[in-house]
Amino acid sequence: MTAPPSLVDQYCHGVLRTELGLGTFEAHLGSTPAPPAPGTTFFDTQTGFAVRRWCPPLLGLEPHCPPARYLARRRELGVLESGRRLLRGSGIATYLVDTGLPGDLTDPGELAAAGDAEAREIVRLELLAEQVADTSGTAEGFLANLSEAMHAATRSAVAFLSVAGVRDGLAFAPFPPGPGEVRGAAGRWLAGRRAGEELSDPVLLRHLLWNAVGCGLPLQLHVAGDPAQLTEFAAASAGLGTDLVLLHGSPYQRDAARLAGVFPHVYADLGPAVAHTGARAAAVLAGMLELAPFGKLLFSSGARGLPELHVVGAHQFRDALARVLGGWVADGAWSKPDAERVARMLAADNARRVYRLDAGDRAERPAA
Repeated sequence: MTAPPSLVDQYCHGVLRTELGLGTFEAHLGSTPAPPAPGTTFFDTQTGFAVRRWCPPLLGLEPHCPPARYLARRRELGVLESGRRLLRGSGIATYLVDTGLPGDLTDPGELAAAGDAEAREIVRLELLAEQVADTSGTAEGFLANLSEAMHAATRSAVAFLSVAGVRDGLAFAPFPPGPGEVRGAAGRWLAGRRAGEELSDPVLLRHLLWNAVGCGLPLQLHVAGDPAQLTEFAAASAGLGTDLVLLHGSPYQRDAARLAGVFPHVYADLGPAVAHTGARAAAVLAGMLELAPFGKLLFSSGARGLPELHVVGAHQFRDALARVLGGWVADGAWSKPDAERVARMLAADNARRVYRLDAGDRAERPAA
């Protein structure tokens, strides 16, 4: 099977602008804030091994070179040049960037320039609400300003994102709260809120979700637990014109794929489930392809901070795709043209359709 086309990374973050020491770099390889086991580093993970496999050749080194040698070469080139080489070597043509995380991360324009690619913004709903709250004195003012800010965001963003599943355990009620309930929750939150405090009120989180459903952009949902808890929300939002994209389903990626197979407006992210499983990536991908229609799965790197993670996400996906689909072609189960068509769907075409990335599709988006 030929290689898939350039990729649309449907969910990622910017990269760090600063030089990193050994310990800081290794910390960004971990999936949790906890330190590695004594006597080990986060290079001793599937992600760490994948970095050593795919990234050294892009900086002029042999694959699997020792971490110390790799990081020395990285420092020799400098953060800008090493980032440019890595991002341009990933084969990613379009980045959809969540700009809602703290830290000295590049914005979409900087990421696009470094990667010689396109980049579009994903707006994080909770952060948008927190920013509006900083300049709103009353509940009525806050709700009016929030509605205006969300509609303004639809003019440039490609999607909204909610981390309500992380903050509220995915166990929110599946229907929108009433106006009185929302005003009461907004008043209590504003009265007791400290500057910079994160939004965690379940009523306001539900209000954000349902406002987003009414705005017409795709809605990405962080999945912190079993995606089956989203079943009622998916059922209630069906037929309203807003696609739901389930992010970060690992280790529940098969359940996310199953939900995407049940509801026509639900899609599942292939991202970290493939990117973080290293040599097992092909098996993970094959498992998701068993459960969801091929038009319902989208590639992402899920990368944050290190350009190496964009590289790993892209190359792990390409390698897994070639192994799985190539194997089915070799067995006679699939034809080569069908395999290539599905590869294009997963790599870019599904994302271009869902996020209306082509000029004609953007023109058809409902006005805010």
